[in-house]
Amino acid sequence: MNHAIARRHMVDSQVRPDNVTDARLIAAMAATPRERFVPSDKQALAYSELELKVSDGRCMLSPRDFAKLVDAADIKPDDAVLDVACGLGYSTAVLARLAETVVALESDQALAEAAEKELSEVGADNTVVLTGDVVAGSPDQGPFNVIVVEGALETEPSALKSQLADGGRLVYVARRGEVGEAVVVLRTGDHFGERVVFNSSAAVLPEFRGEKEFVF
Repeated sequence: MNHAIARRHMVDSQVRPDNVTDARLIAAMAATPRERFVPSDKQALAYSELELKVSDGRCMLSPRDFAKLVDAADIKPDDAVLDVACGLGYSTAVLARLAETVVALESDQALAEAAEKELSEVGADNTVVLTGDVVAGSPDQGPFNVIVVEGALETEPSALKSQLADGGRLVYVARRGEVGEAVVVLRTGDHFGERVVFNSSAAVLPEFRGEKEFVF
């Protein structure tokens, strides 16, 4: 399989047609070897339209959803970014091409170690991978200009919001019903504004599952 051709096809058929116009993001996704950040038995699916499971509790967002989420974050070259639930590190590798620094946070130590290895091998030297509670975020490394969550949330990401710098953006998929909604949270002083940018069927991160209501 020619991964370079598959990568270009992914960008041209899945990313560009969905109103992703940020030239820097398109170039970053076209240059990042996605196949290196998926389990070996899923490499043939690395550039498919699917959301790929990388471990129990972790899925790689589909290229379309990931691109639209990052596009909405409007990442600047001098931004500090927190990548929450980074999995095997693909998202971090792309974000590293857009921002000044990226802190990747993963609760699964084995995933974090694998991500760190691959990020080093692809030359993403402006990244650091931390093992820790993805719900709590990384307050010691903040504040952040941008926080990207790699999955859907059923609960309010209060701790992550508090780690935004003034003018900072938090992007994630909120699962409030059958269909998830990708939202952008903008911090202005102590105020947090929110807007919905697209619908998404991204899988819910286990750490952000809400309590199930009992019906009598």
